[in-house]
Amino acid sequence: MQITHLGHACLLVEIADQRILVDPGVFSSVEDVTGLTAVVVTHQHPDHLDPERTEPLLAANPDARVLMEAQTAESVEDSGYADRVETLGAGESVELGSGSGLVTLTGVGERHADIHPYVPRIGNTGVVVRAEGEPVLYHPGDALDGDPGPVDLLGVPVSAPWGKVAEAIAFVRRIAPAQGVVPIHDGLLNDRGRGMYVQHIGDFGADGGVPVHDLRDAGATTFTR
Repeated sequence: MQITHLGHACLLVEIADQRILVDPGVFSSVEDVTGLTAVVVTHQHPDHLDPERTEPLLAANPDARVLMEAQTAESVEDSGYADRVETLGAGESVELGSGSGLVTLTGVGERHADIHPYVPRIGNTGVVVRAEGEPVLYHPGDALDGDPGPVDLLGVPVSAPWGKVAEAIAFVRRIAPAQGVVPIHDGLLNDRGRGMYVQHIGDFGADGGVPVHDLRDAGATTFTR
């Protein structure tokens, strides 16, 4: 498995000959991304689904399946790519490829984390990425209450209007990823503030600390099982 952090919550996951892009939002750099097998969107907020760049992205990837949480799919019904959209709900699985190139995407969770009483909660479905013999990755979108089962790598939201570092640490401890965490959802922080958050998560995400795979500006990074 290779993972590239393309900004904020956006990850490019290359696994078993499949190329899967998760949450290409307004803080992400996806203009030159091609050859995709699938685009997965966990929810409709613009930092996860860019309303201006999604159509060009999908035009550049005509063979990519487009998998969205149900409310998100409804929100793009008037778009030029609506006919390509499939829904991915909690507990549902989608298979990409076949044989040694088979990848399974499984939806986890149904609701976005509570921001505050004045913003209605929306749908949010995270995704688990699995392939035989490869690490298992969980990208939660914007929720910390999903139950993905055993995973090797956990995308952990570092900072958000709906979150605090104590909740991120509790999330990491509960999921207990075997190989550590990948910081995501960090586009609102400057470098110094981001470093403080990431250090807290690494130091306290497990007794004795949890491995942090900081992929910001690192390019494609390989993980093995």
